[in-house]
Formats: sequence, C-alpha cells, structure tokens
Amino acid sequence: MKLWLPFAASAGALLAVASFVGAGWDAPPVASEQLGFRGTGMFQHKDIETEAALKAANVVPPAPWQADPSGDKASDLYQNVQVLGHLSGDQFNQLMAAMTEWVSPEAGCNYCHNPENLASDEVYQKVVARRMIQMTQTINVDWKSHVAETGVTCYTCHRGKGVPAQVWSSSLEPKPAGNMTSNRNGQNVVAVNAGNSSLPQNALMDYLLGDKPIRVHANTALPTGVNTVGTMETEGTWSLMMHMSESLGVNCTACHNTRAFNDWDQSPPQRVTAWHGIKLARHLNVTYMEGLTPVFPANRKGPEGDVLKIGCATCHNGVQKPLYGVSMLKDYVDAVAVKGSTDVPDFSTYVPGKTEVLGGAATSVTQP
Repeated sequence: MKLWLPFAASAGALLAVASFVGAGWDAPPVASEQLGFRGTGMFQHKDIETEAALKAANVVPPAPWQADPSGDKASDLYQNVQVLGHLSGDQFNQLMAAMTEWVSPEAGCNYCHNPENLASDEVYQKVVARRMIQMTQTINVDWKSHVAETGVTCYTCHRGKGVPAQVWSSSLEPKPAGNMTSNRNGQNVVAVNAGNSSLPQNALMDYLLGDKPIRVHANTALPTGVNTVGTMETEGTWSLMMHMSESLGVNCTACHNTRAFNDWDQSPPQRVTAWHGIKLARHLNVTYMEGLTPVFPANRKGPEGDVLKIGCATCHNGVQKPLYGVSMLKDYVDAVAVKGSTDVPDFSTYVPGKTEVLGGAATSVTQP
C-alpha cells in the first residue's frame, strides 16, 4: 500500500472544505452571458454577489431641486463667474448645491470657497473645479463617440470624495536596490493599475498620457521583419489591457474575439467605443490635468511629483457603463451639456491664498 495516498486524500478533503468555509475563499453563484457567436468562447462571467455590491455603490443621487431656467443670469447676480455665467441664478445655485454633495459633502462650500469672499479664487480647489467644469462640458459636447447621450457629471468620478478614488500617477516605488536591479523597466513589482500583476507599472504614462502605439499583434506565426515590436512593447500593451479590464469589470471578450485580437471585423462594437475612450482619457490628461500642475499642492500629486491623472477606472469604477448607464444630464443640461467659456488662464501665475481673480469673466455659450 502506498502510504502517501491517505495523506493526499486527507489534504484533498481539507482543501475542499476550506474552499467553502475558509477565510478568503469563495464559491459564489456566477452569471454567464454569451457575447459572440456560439463556438467562439465569448462569454462574460460575473459574480452575482459582487454585482449586487457594485449596483449598491452606483446609485445615482437625485437633483437637489428642479431648477428654474428663467430669471437673471448668474453673471449678473454674482462676481467672477467665468464658465457658468449663462445659467439662471436658480440653475447656478442648483449646480453648486449638487457639486457640494458630489465632491465635498462634509466640508461643504468652504472646500472651494473663502466663506468671507465667495467670489475669490484664493482657494485652489475653486480654480481646479472651474477647469473641471470646462472638462465635463467638453466631454459631453465633443466626445459623444464615447459617452453617447448618457454623458458625465462631477459625480461620475468623484462619488462624494474631493479626489476621485480611481486616479493614477507615475510611480517608481519600490525604488530598486541598485546594481543589476536598477533598470527593471517598471516591472517585477505589483502594478496596481494593471490588475496587481507584474506587468509594467507605468504603462498608462505611455498610452493615456503619451500616444505610444498600442497595436502589437503580428499577422504571421513567425517573424518576417515587418512587425518590429518585441516583448517589451507587448507587455506594455498587455498592462493597458489589464487596466481596462479591471476598470470595467470585464474580460477580453468585451472588446475582442480572442481568436483574432487584431481583426476589427470580428470584434464587438464595444471595441470602437473603447478606442475612443483611450483617446478621450489621453486628451483629458494632456489638455486638462497636466495644465493644472502649477495649481496643485505637493500633497495632491503623485510620489514622483506629477499630477493625479484620469484612467478608465476613474469614471467606470468597476462597471462596464459608469453608473450602469443611468444619465444624470437631464437635471443639469444647461450647466454641463453645453460649453461655457473655453478660455484657459495662465495657471503658472496662480498663488494660492492670494490670487483673487484668475483669468477673465467671459460668459459666451457654445451649443452642442
């Protein structure tokens, strides 16, 4: 008799029991959805318990009240209203009340304003908020290729926090010890933005800030010299794909037929939406976030001193459609679904605590 058999059987039995009752183990009910033609293996599998938690975390808050679009304009009622001056006084106050709940429910108005002088720009968060309103308007007007008619508001990303939970920046932590480990190319550490894998940890710098080519797929099994990308570029692309997958709570088949990753004709339409999403995130980081570098204090920047930036998870927060596709725009159409002033001040001149007015006070509106 082989003595190891009873031990192996006992270990197997203990493992089976642990899979159901042990800490950290889970055998949840799973819902499966077929996405592609039968035989392609294109399925999404979702943990029903996790889905219930996600739905509870993605409830759209109601508007504080239904605003009256008539009456005097905000630019006539208040000072230093540069982007929202086209709103009526009631619409302006409604948006301010909503933003308080979306971004700073505990600090209230004082998070962005000096309570002794609400018109002043001396609190840096007000300068940032004004630029973020411009960003939100741009997304809703110019990027329907990604957000469609659903659009976004401040709440899409902030969810009651001053800084959205899902942002990213460059990171070299943990620093290499030196010698042979000093050039690890951002690998062999936990890549938080790539599904906690050991893929390149700063790949988002290449693709969601820079415009490094993403496509690495060859059309032949063996090298021909036509496709010159190598393992390093492939791992970078893989890191980005892991980020997108984790951000949306989906697998590869949400955007690809995995028998032919490179073939657009065999891919679901969501791949086109995702392509626009990559371009959108890159545009927002370059045009809006990077420009605010002089305004943000050191404690609102990453470990390497760069500003916190936007990724797929910033809006999606683990679900394929942010807030499960529920639109908030109907209550704030005039505020964030049209463009107010697009003027950009010189942020390098801003001095927190001293600058009372940064930029002009234009109130023109560009309809979508």
